[in-house]
Amino acid sequence: MLQQARIRNLDFQSKVMSAEDAARLISNGSTIGMSGFTGSGYPKAVPLALAARIEEEHAKGNPFRVKIWTGASTGPELDGALAKTDGIEFRLPYNSDPIARQKINAGQMEYFDMHLSQVAPMAWEGFLGKLDTAVIEISGITPAGELVPSSSVGNNKTWIDIADKIILEVNAWQSSMLDGMHDIYYGTALPPHRKPIPLVNSDDRIGQPYFKVDPSKVVAVVVTDAPDRNAPFSAPDETAEAIAANILDFLVWEAKRAGLPPSLLPLQSGVGNVPNAVMAGLIDTPFEQMTAFTEVIQDGMLDMIEAGTLRMASATAFSLSPEKALYFNENAARFRDKLILRPQEISNNPELVRRLGCIAMNGLIEADIYGNVNSTHVMGSRIQNGIGGSGDFARNGYVSIFMTPSTAKGGAISAIVPQVAHVDHINQDVQVIVTEQGLADLRGLSPKQKAKLIVEKCAHPAYRPMLEDYMARADKESYGLHAPSLPREALSWHQRFMDTGSMKL
Repeated sequence: MLQQARIRNLDFQSKVMSAEDAARLISNGSTIGMSGFTGSGYPKAVPLALAARIEEEHAKGNPFRVKIWTGASTGPELDGALAKTDGIEFRLPYNSDPIARQKINAGQMEYFDMHLSQVAPMAWEGFLGKLDTAVIEISGITPAGELVPSSSVGNNKTWIDIADKIILEVNAWQSSMLDGMHDIYYGTALPPHRKPIPLVNSDDRIGQPYFKVDPSKVVAVVVTDAPDRNAPFSAPDETAEAIAANILDFLVWEAKRAGLPPSLLPLQSGVGNVPNAVMAGLIDTPFEQMTAFTEVIQDGMLDMIEAGTLRMASATAFSLSPEKALYFNENAARFRDKLILRPQEISNNPELVRRLGCIAMNGLIEADIYGNVNSTHVMGSRIQNGIGGSGDFARNGYVSIFMTPSTAKGGAISAIVPQVAHVDHINQDVQVIVTEQGLADLRGLSPKQKAKLIVEKCAHPAYRPMLEDYMARADKESYGLHAPSLPREALSWHQRFMDTGSMKL
């Protein structure tokens, strides 16, 4: 009965098999395009079965590793299970699984961290190589054989189009009310045939609600009933609330200064407790009928919709706490006309971000006194997660905001340093830096003016004198005085932490 309700096409019903049988259709050395974006809409059963098969082959002394492409991060049944068996040879474009992270940082897994908007175009251009198999979670199949997407879209359209063969997971846990919530645009092309994307407003629909698929490429259909595994959001602590308050005050001031409308401009927010606290805080601001053009829909955005503050949100995936995901599934009907899920080549498209004037809000690992931001590498060499879509929005948004607590590891690490150990966002792409200490608006400032403001407004008091001392000496001893630097000392804070466990003198 469940199979017939979700798979309403006889041809696809005839291809139903177990996850174990489907996994046997994948061979050693394959490149697999998996669905999934920030813990939503990823396949659960086939990756687990594939991990078990890889473990069996390794026990026999046989090699078996695969290359994995996704939309972004997935869940423990995919990245975690395959990494645990040493089954992933290569991974792109984003990872947050702790087991996979350990393998990457130990040099046991190759990892290509890239801007999320660039994945689909690069795949079409052939730069990434051949895609053997797509394993895609969907929520249903129409009588006409079209695929109803689930809780994320990501790169699924591209994987379905370019893969040699396709394995579908039809997940009954996903709400049937997702049907009609997606906008799958098929008008993208490669140069010289590329045309403007006809999206003018955040809530425009320019595509169709379903994925198109060549039935002859579908080799297996697996029926599942398993929840997404998004991590819970913790209640905002004092630091998160202070950061959120600084951002909210800035947005009110900026709206008045620039004469922005009561609906502000489309919001983009990275994933995490602090961005979620910002969304919750916007409920009590003067803004109304706001929109979001972003990557993910978080708990705070659903709260804003129910409060009447957010009129609609466009994204590529959900990133909900387990409790909020269950709440959404039970109440999806009330959100149907207020949410749109798109392919990430549309949700993160730089031209759309610039034209719509998105307010970009993203996290960081560290920033230096001149406004360069490291959002990926701890101590310059250990990958944390990846750049994700932050660069798509930061360089092209109306205003680019980066936020972080001023210290980490109980105060042993300063988030504001003389020079970042790795640069993801050059200072020209960083306009506002915010910590619980304050906010530095860097627009229109020279490097030395930026440095003075960042240290004064954003640095923790325990590290502010050290930064001021560095700047004073650099101003006297630097090779040049445009952005004074002491190369022998610029990364000494990171070395001191690695040697002693603290950046403090």
